[in-house]
Amino acid sequence: MHYYRYQNAATREVSCCYKYLMFSYNIIFWLAGAAFIAIGFWAWSEKGVLLDLTQVTRLHGFDPVWLVLVVGAVTFILGFAGCVGALRENICLLKFFSGVIGFIFFLELTAAVLAVVFQDPLRDWISDFFLANVKAYREDIDLQNLIDSLQRLNHCCGAKDPDDWDLNVYFNCSQSNISREKCGVPFSCCLSDPADTVVNTQCGYDVRAGQKGDWGNYIYTQGCIPALEAWLPRNIYIVAGAFIVISLLQMMGIFLARTLIGDIEQVKLSY
Repeated sequence: MHYYRYQNAATREVSCCYKYLMFSYNIIFWLAGAAFIAIGFWAWSEKGVLLDLTQVTRLHGFDPVWLVLVVGAVTFILGFAGCVGALRENICLLKFFSGVIGFIFFLELTAAVLAVVFQDPLRDWISDFFLANVKAYREDIDLQNLIDSLQRLNHCCGAKDPDDWDLNVYFNCSQSNISREKCGVPFSCCLSDPADTVVNTQCGYDVRAGQKGDWGNYIYTQGCIPALEAWLPRNIYIVAGAFIVISLLQMMGIFLARTLIGDIEQVKLSY
């Protein structure tokens, strides 16, 4: 009789396969989240923000470090909940993990649908967001590097055209502007030559002071918003593939968590 009860209890154990799959799935995200957080605080320490937190509120544009920290924090918390929930067989942590992942998946679907339905308002919002950061171009080194990377990769300049750089106090063409960069554009707007081994950071000086028809000889004349609109149709399969892969990873996480929750509940009911 005692031997029979031992066998019956053994058949109601939590599946080790799902348990350690869940742990392995989340340990990567847990470590990645910790790395993102460390990178974010390192970037802030390099800019002196950790010594003067009021710098965060004084920036008029978007600080990319915020995005790194938010992504890192969410990934770290979810990875922690998944790992500890799996190892400790904690139903609350597993339900928290699957619920947040499901909510994020719902937000992604909603954002995708809204982006398709409200294309014009979205385009205007992105344009306004870009212009606001053009104004703050020199205020933050990370923002500056982000805009430079965007312009160089997409061969564009400004939101709609190079004249958008008139919004920046260093590049505008007003009579009161005494900056050496007056009527110019950032170096990332300049036409690139693969043979150049050294970046000429002064290549955009005084470009907009000349005839508008001659700008195309020196800088990119297409705005970044039209460039991104042209990029999306050409790379729609890459974007769709990335979305599908991310969605599958999220659904796999939800499946593992819910399966493990079911196993744990069955074991509890058996005692």
